[in-house]
Amino acid sequence: MPTPEFILRLREKVGNEPLWLSGATAVVVRPGEDGDEVLLVQRSDDNSWTPVSGIVDPGEHPHEAALREIAEEACVVAEVERLVWLNVTELITYDNGDQTRYIDHVFRCRYVGGEPYPADGEALQAGFFPVHALPAMTTRQQACVQVALANHPETRLGDLSSGE
Repeated sequence: MPTPEFILRLREKVGNEPLWLSGATAVVVRPGEDGDEVLLVQRSDDNSWTPVSGIVDPGEHPHEAALREIAEEACVVAEVERLVWLNVTELITYDNGDQTRYIDHVFRCRYVGGEPYPADGEALQAGFFPVHALPAMTTRQQACVQVALANHPETRLGDLSSGE
């Protein structure tokens, strides 16, 4: 996955030290024949299945980043319904030693149109999956989907496991 230019410039100054970045995760939901379906992509870097996600560019609003990432990664058009979860990820250490922690904005989105396919090389596959038949995902990615599907009226704040 290509690293945004602004991060490359920051890395020239801070090396591998932890960066605090903003991220957006988009859980796109649509009605299916057997109930709701969720848009997932299979990442090209580690083959894992996830909702669409990405880094918020400088000056970009997180909800706009979510919609941009949906279009770029899966060629689907969606509308943001609401922010369902605001949380901080664990410290992530990449293969090259770079460390990052994300303030993740998880949005529940409504499908508008388009047939999903992996458009930008960041995904191997893209498609809608029935809620009752989702592929294996990490605990964190499962939590993003669960919070979006629960669709409580208040935005969830903090880590789900800590009771925050």
